[in-house]
Amino acid sequence: MVAKRWLDDEVSLDPIKDLTIAVLGYGIQGSAQACNMKDSGINVIVGLRPGGRSWSNAEKDGHTVMSVAESVKQADIIHILIPDMEQEKTFKNEIGPSLSANKAISFSHGAAIHWKWIVSPENVDVFMVAPKGPGQRVRELYLDGFGTPSLVAVHQDYTKKAWDRVLALAKSIGSTRPGVLQTSFKEEVETDWFGEQVDLCGGVHNMVVKSFETLVEAGYQPEIAYFECLHELKLIVDLVQKYGITGMYNRVSETARYGGLTRGKRTIDQNSKNNMKQILDEIQSGQFAKEWVENYRKDSKTAFAKLLDEVEKHEIEKVGKDLRKMMWPNEDI
Repeated sequence: MVAKRWLDDEVSLDPIKDLTIAVLGYGIQGSAQACNMKDSGINVIVGLRPGGRSWSNAEKDGHTVMSVAESVKQADIIHILIPDMEQEKTFKNEIGPSLSANKAISFSHGAAIHWKWIVSPENVDVFMVAPKGPGQRVRELYLDGFGTPSLVAVHQDYTKKAWDRVLALAKSIGSTRPGVLQTSFKEEVETDWFGEQVDLCGGVHNMVVKSFETLVEAGYQPEIAYFECLHELKLIVDLVQKYGITGMYNRVSETARYGGLTRGKRTIDQNSKNNMKQILDEIQSGQFAKEWVENYRKDSKTAFAKLLDEVEKHEIEKVGKDLRKMMWPNEDI
């Protein structure tokens, strides 16, 4: 099955040009999307809790800023970009009571809707624009005249205009320039979490640490192990991202090509894949979501403290901090 896709010349801003979009939250993703919308000529307001630093940052960027509840009252589309774990409470107390028929609530991640942390009223549209990149990159590529690809989905189409609205919203942040792909809230959440856990964050983190430990335990200098196992990873990932896996192999040395093709399967083997399947089962069943919510509610301030402390104390972090200062002396690393 091939995902349906849309490009820039297939999408119009007309469905939202006379509407007001409230962006709730002004973190890295919220600020990037709000600024892109504004630069695309869309009427944007920003909804925030009064008194925070984000309020003044949004005003400095030229936005009209107001409380969350007031922004919901004034907006036609409410684009919810606050952290996942805060969405349920904010919706119950500040968003839901101000929603009225024919409005839309929009997200850049589907967790709150998919896991029913938020149960939307039946008389509004519910859709999602999920950029496949961090907020800083969403803004940078837009300013460069291009954009970050996004996934788009419609969960509830009360007005029968939801698809026109969500595609226009994607165009306003620059995502239709490279192209947007159709998905569902379920597919976006489950694949996003799976990628983070077994590949992009958890998988890469543990592969790097285990390979570093192997070299150091064999008597090699930690600094040399750091360069080989961590520093050069970005160079390879950049090649994979731009040229694909085959393209990467065609751009490294013949020795690296042969070694990778013949030994890589022994590193990440069928046992690793079996573990990946188990992790996917935990995501699909809701087990991970339940565990994450319980841990966050237990003590949100220290939810990561112990786990991150273990990472920070590892030798690779101590060695890396020193080497990064050598390469980027003027940056806070």
